[in-house]
Amino acid sequence: MSPALLLIGVLTYFGLLLVLARCVSHGSGAEGFYVGGRESPWPVVAFGMIGTSLSGVTFVSVPGSVAVSGFSYLQVTLGYVIGYVVIALVLLPAYHRLRLASIYGLLGERLGPAAQRLGSAYFILSRTLGATARLYLVVQVLHTLIMAPLGVPFAVGAAVVLVMILLYTVEGGVKALVWTDTLQTAGMLTGLVVCTALLWQPDALQQMDAAGLSRIWVTDPLSRDFSLKALLAGMFITIAMTGLDQEMMQKSLSVAKLRDAQKNLLVLGVLMLVVIAAFLLLGGLLSLYAQQHGIAASGDALFPTVVMEHLPTWVQVVFVLALVSALLPSADGALTALTASTCLDLLRIPREDTRTRQRVHLGFAVLFLVLVLGFKALDNASMIYLILKLAGYTYGPLLGLFAFALFTPKALSGRVLVAMCIAAPLLCAVLDFGQPWGGYQIGLELLLLNGVLTWAGLWLAGRKVK
Repeated sequence: MSPALLLIGVLTYFGLLLVLARCVSHGSGAEGFYVGGRESPWPVVAFGMIGTSLSGVTFVSVPGSVAVSGFSYLQVTLGYVIGYVVIALVLLPAYHRLRLASIYGLLGERLGPAAQRLGSAYFILSRTLGATARLYLVVQVLHTLIMAPLGVPFAVGAAVVLVMILLYTVEGGVKALVWTDTLQTAGMLTGLVVCTALLWQPDALQQMDAAGLSRIWVTDPLSRDFSLKALLAGMFITIAMTGLDQEMMQKSLSVAKLRDAQKNLLVLGVLMLVVIAAFLLLGGLLSLYAQQHGIAASGDALFPTVVMEHLPTWVQVVFVLALVSALLPSADGALTALTASTCLDLLRIPREDTRTRQRVHLGFAVLFLVLVLGFKALDNASMIYLILKLAGYTYGPLLGLFAFALFTPKALSGRVLVAMCIAAPLLCAVLDFGQPWGGYQIGLELLLLNGVLTWAGLWLAGRKVK
């Protein structure tokens, strides 16, 4: 496959994103940047949020996991659906009632400025680490397949990708992202459909069942993947990492009517279930193909290996564009959300202060570049996943904070609040790495444990509101 051909495809794709963003966000102003002018069509938002909710890691990891875990990831996905229902019925009404541009304004209204800043700080930390780790994967793929063969240094490729993202987000913000994410979701799903169609076999489902690849339910209570644990974990992961995440909620806040915003999330839940089931089906097909053709690659390497070494050139182009489509929403949405949260929650500048907002936006882009180059210097994939796991610890305090703010009629001082929100994840780390449970393994439910400990500490330290 020609690197030049791939480069033309990727540049054309970026060009489409830029043209689309400029067309839909012309003259949008501050209201368009922060909340999309509160006029986004909810079906478009729901479709585009598929790409934001998934990532390039999911794009290759979910199919790669089938050989070991079968279809058990569907357990977590069913929990996602329940989580979207909770967000639609509990969190969205509160956000829309206050007409928030940053969801952490709810913490400020209920618990004071310290809570708002702390919630924003946890979000900024987790999103900065997570988004740049995923962005590194994008740049690394592009470097391996395109830039290195053409003699372009890694740093130059990373800078070009970030400049392109800046060009279509710096002015349009959320208003642009609603539509560019829709294009990127379409690109990702096109790759999924094309690869599935090419690998499909008439008796594929029977072969998967015979090979034990289609199993869904895990009945061992001690297992990390036990069904009840997976359902609960999926529900609270969605509540915390979607409902309490500025990047994920900024598009729902751009929908004018509460009822339409709720439709957006409920439809998104159903779509996510269908899309992840399709990725698992693709994973089963990839596993069968690998067995039949003696391919040794497994895990995250399986999907890229089959496509890049065994499928036609045009499919390889589709795969690369689909992978870029899956990875970019993690960076462009994060860049916009981090700018919004920093300006509105930490700096508390007026929404109309365009100059400061653009400086913050550019500052985060530079920080993204520095961290991506740092990941390259480490050149250790396990380090990336460690950072993503550590970033996950920050959502537990957010879960506890929001639960306390919404359902507990008590007040707190800023110092106590900060102390409890630091103590809970530290205690969780001790429990996670110590595993003092007589064979029981803590899995994805660690997020729920983190949130419960945070809420319990806040409740014990709180005082009744007079």
